[in-house]
Amino acid sequence: MKATVHVTLKPGVLDPQGQAIHHAAETLGYQTIEAIRQGKFFEVSISDGVSPETAQAEVEKLAQDVLSNPVIEDFTVSIDPPPIQPATSGGQA
Repeated sequence: MKATVHVTLKPGVLDPQGQAIHHAAETLGYQTIEAIRQGKFFEVSISDGVSPETAQAEVEKLAQDVLSNPVIEDFTVSIDPPPIQPATSGGQA
């Protein structure tokens, strides 16, 4: 199972990197882009056999304790279930 964590600056926190990217985009002709806020993305692999609920709780705690600065950043956690394995045909002669 895999979890993804997106960390972004809280609204109202100055984002000079996002502003610089926005300025660069405008310079390159992207005139319809009103604003850009930057953030971080983490992909977390979860051990087999862990329930999605346990994984969600543990990764949320990880995001709170390690991956983000709760004073200035927000985060979202998404648990991606393992891909469904195609059924094997067991009756080949």
